[in-house]
Amino acid sequence: MITLTLPMPPSANVYWRTTVRGNFASTYVSKEAKDYKAHVGWVCKAAGIRAPLAGRVRINVELYPARPLDWARRVKKLGATWDDSVRCIDLDNANKVLLDALKGVAIVDDGWPVRSLHCDRMEPDEHGARVVLRIEQIAQPVVQGELLGVAA
Repeated sequence: MITLTLPMPPSANVYWRTTVRGNFASTYVSKEAKDYKAHVGWVCKAAGIRAPLAGRVRINVELYPARPLDWARRVKKLGATWDDSVRCIDLDNANKVLLDALKGVAIVDDGWPVRSLHCDRMEPDEHGARVVLRIEQIAQPVVQGELLGVAA
């Protein structure tokens, strides 16, 4: 299993840019996106990842928003759900950007090989805004052809 701690990704709204010239629209990856992907690459190299994991993977994402300075006041006022008042990137936006940044670096692709994706928004803590990823290879299923009358 690989565990990575990354900075909070840019929103999908910032990740892609679209320009319109006349009747033609062109969508491209923004500078912020390229910078984030490059940073993810360096974090992966520092973690010892030299090649993307081949095959099926399971990814667990924990999003930690930044803890506001007035968090103690919010706890007193709102109780156990105080962190619902903390601003954070949407989980679906975060997942798309994270998977795109991991593609070709930690995982081969963000399509079929990602067989399981679990994401949680965590309670802000003293360690600041970040994303903790756990990437695990899933064993390939063994096809039991002999049960179907097919020679192995």
